[in-house]
Amino acid sequence: MTEKELYRSLDYVNHSREKRGEMALLVTTNPQLVKPLLNIAFEIDDPISNRACWVLEFTAKENLPFLYPHLDMFTANLGRVHFESAVRPLAKICEFLTKTYFSRQKNELQTIMTETQLERVTAACFDWLIGEHKVAAKAYSMTSLWLLGQRYPWIHPELKMTLEQNYPEGSAAYQARAREILAKLKKLSAQKPSY
Repeated sequence: MTEKELYRSLDYVNHSREKRGEMALLVTTNPQLVKPLLNIAFEIDDPISNRACWVLEFTAKENLPFLYPHLDMFTANLGRVHFESAVRPLAKICEFLTKTYFSRQKNELQTIMTETQLERVTAACFDWLIGEHKVAAKAYSMTSLWLLGQRYPWIHPELKMTLEQNYPEGSAAYQARAREILAKLKKLSAQKPSY
């Protein structure tokens, strides 16, 4: 399947889990489609890019290693995306990546993800958290930033400040995730020895 054919196929993908799942299955059985799918996903002014992002999320959920050869392209373009329906699945993929990277079980991602790529994920997640985005992207970003703070200590105080500032205006879902992350931050700071 060429990139043009893939693009045309994405025109038939809608919000339904069934359609997104069908397309993700196509990518799963043809991993060489990940790069053209990323190309389409990062055509950020094209509405079809949203659909490519939905399919990427479904693919990453089942086969995250398919993204590994393309981490540089993926992370380099995160900050360019502006359609809300593309930001949410990309934020979810960042959550998949950070959960895998910071897993206690040794895995391939821990050996191949670079400092630059981690920093790009950090920047994108902070942008999504403080920007005008819907709660799902913010919630996924909170989790990613919490995990990234294990490597970059400066993140946790910034994350805590941001969550406390935005908590009063946040939706119930935002507040629920913020409470969870703030509780983890509080527990972590209680464990640190004071000098």
